[in-house]
Amino acid sequence: MEYDYLIVGSGLFGSVFAHEMNKIGKKCLIIEKRSTIGGNICTQNIENINVHKYGAHIFHTNDEEVWTYINQFTKFNRFTNSPVVNYKGKLYNLPFNMNTFYQIWGVKTPAEAKEIIEKEKSEYKIETPKNLEEQAISLVGTTIYEILIKGYTEKQWEKPCDKLPSFIIKRLPVRFTFDNNYFNDLYQGIPIGGYTQIIEKLLEGIDVKLNTDYFNNKEKWDKISDKILFTGMIDQYYDYCYGELEYRGLNFETEVLDTDNYQGNAVFNYTEAEIPYTRIIEHKHFENAQSDKTVITHEYPKTWTKNEEAYYPINDERNSALYEKYNKLAKKESKILFGGRLGMYKYMNMDEVIKEALNLVKSEK
Repeated sequence: MEYDYLIVGSGLFGSVFAHEMNKIGKKCLIIEKRSTIGGNICTQNIENINVHKYGAHIFHTNDEEVWTYINQFTKFNRFTNSPVVNYKGKLYNLPFNMNTFYQIWGVKTPAEAKEIIEKEKSEYKIETPKNLEEQAISLVGTTIYEILIKGYTEKQWEKPCDKLPSFIIKRLPVRFTFDNNYFNDLYQGIPIGGYTQIIEKLLEGIDVKLNTDYFNNKEKWDKISDKILFTGMIDQYYDYCYGELEYRGLNFETEVLDTDNYQGNAVFNYTEAEIPYTRIIEHKHFENAQSDKTVITHEYPKTWTKNEEAYYPINDERNSALYEKYNKLAKKESKILFGGRLGMYKYMNMDEVIKEALNLVKSEK
């Protein structure tokens, strides 16, 4: 065989795996159907601003091993994710905290905020939530649900909240402190210089072919290596033999504006249903980029259809059961490995992707 491993997809999972196997002398080839490396964490420099091409990617983790690992390849800044919500022209802080409660009700103490939330929750008397709407109200009450959850969630899933399963919102962080830090993780930041440089360093000395779709010549690629790591959609790999898994799609509209500061924050969420996009990202605020222009991206959730980019799996009961059928096939494979969000059919943050890739490396050594 020409290679020890063929890796389908140059995202974070495939790139970490390739890097580690290359270090122990395994010859790897990565094929990538896009024209760029890095999968969804790809960044592109526009007007001296590192633009997150496929949505905001903020690295955060409590895993010291993963944090140490990723810091081999770049330095991170101290960016703290503090999104702002725009609901019908009024602004609110996320996550739900004392700043938010002051903006909604004018309360100034945790006791005042708790009293209002508990009163709203008690009025509904929901013992066993049957859907997402009931689950949300049972956790945070009606006002927060209506302003900050309902419209945003219905846009994300393209379904009414009372038709969505309750487990989608298992818990909602409610803080009775004046703290706008979205993540509780010990480590958080943005790589100085963007994410693509990390992938470039991971792939040093590794053969990479871009604009190459595995399925256009599957027979050829199956013969080129001892093993294959597939990071695409697992149901597509098996030719949808049990049926199609569901995914959510996204559309990104990115534009350069002739101003040095458009919204004053990296992420603005739009939670009212009448506005079709879920958020506007202003990329320069991730790294405090110095430019007399700015780059913004409107992010639109959409129904995914075949031959479009799948961004994240829909892990409801129906799809989870269907995935298990595919996973049983995968476990019988001796040559094929599956990894990443699409190959493993689960939503993962970047630190979780790295951890899973390193675990696979350990099992292959």
